[in-house]
Amino acid sequence: MNPGTDQRNALRDRSTAPSGAAAGLSIVVPAYNESASLKRVHARLSEVAQKLAATRALACEVIYVDDGSADDTLAVARALPASALDVQVVSLSRNFGKEAALLAGLDHARLGAVLFIDGDGQHPPELIETLVGHWLDDDYDVVYTAKAHRDAESFVRRIAVKAFYALLNSDSHVQIPENAGDFRLLSPRAAKALRQMPERNRFFKGLASWIGFRQKRIDYEPAQRAQGRSHWGLRSLIGLSLNGLTAFSVAPLRMATVLGLLLALIALIYGGKIIYETVVYGASVPGYPSLFVGVMVLGAVQLVMLGVVGEYIGKILYEIKARPVYFVAEHAVKLRETAAEPKSDTRAAAE
Repeated sequence: MNPGTDQRNALRDRSTAPSGAAAGLSIVVPAYNESASLKRVHARLSEVAQKLAATRALACEVIYVDDGSADDTLAVARALPASALDVQVVSLSRNFGKEAALLAGLDHARLGAVLFIDGDGQHPPELIETLVGHWLDDDYDVVYTAKAHRDAESFVRRIAVKAFYALLNSDSHVQIPENAGDFRLLSPRAAKALRQMPERNRFFKGLASWIGFRQKRIDYEPAQRAQGRSHWGLRSLIGLSLNGLTAFSVAPLRMATVLGLLLALIALIYGGKIIYETVVYGASVPGYPSLFVGVMVLGAVQLVMLGVVGEYIGKILYEIKARPVYFVAEHAVKLRETAAEPKSDTRAAAE
């Protein structure tokens, strides 16, 4: 038996914890080059954990997942105190991407409910109490947050986002909420359901919506980054968009079919027009320029459609290989009750 599989099965068994406050709350913080903001985020999370312990008797832990950072993120995470909540530090063997870091945090969560929050400080930790309230008081299984607006973003980016969600939801049985982010809380049974999703090509926003259960949206105003800059450039955002589309929609393939039919219809009409003008008026058939343009257009469309099909074939190949989503280079646990020294495990690996 693969030791990584054994570890993952053991972590899944923990999801059978009782519902409600007795289940506790695991806070997952993926971090990539966030050494400048991690201490401040941890202090705010500790304050929230103290309030939840006092008002709801809710046990909390935080899991920092270092996604192969090139700065001192891992060293900063190791030094964070477990004064108000247990602290786990999971260091991945390299940079696997945020989706892998989220899965690593989910796999290592020891308590029932799981909350995901970014490590750059733009997600307000103070909102965690609101999310917990909807879970415990209103029996929601998934409480997710979304940007209230995108006024600070460029017009082109806002249009691109709307087009992405329109295309993504055009043929989906489950509507993925527009502007929703990774900052969300999953109840114990929702977290258990998410652990059962086997795919390697993961799109967290889509998976969290696909599992169903009672879900509630909370709009919020994201804070400005206090230090550093966002790691999500244009290339990363395009990659994430393609990943989401190919993971949850076949709309691009259907667009290829529609475009092919449309071009065939245009060609048929244009061909009929040429035949009519030649037979009735004796007009000469246009030569090289029209032929050149037609060949170029058809060639470009074919290459684009081959690229779309190639994206899906690539995802199929990735799933068939069934490689682990990530590997853990180091795993340290610091318990609040005993203030024990961190225990490291450099052999851990999970799929």
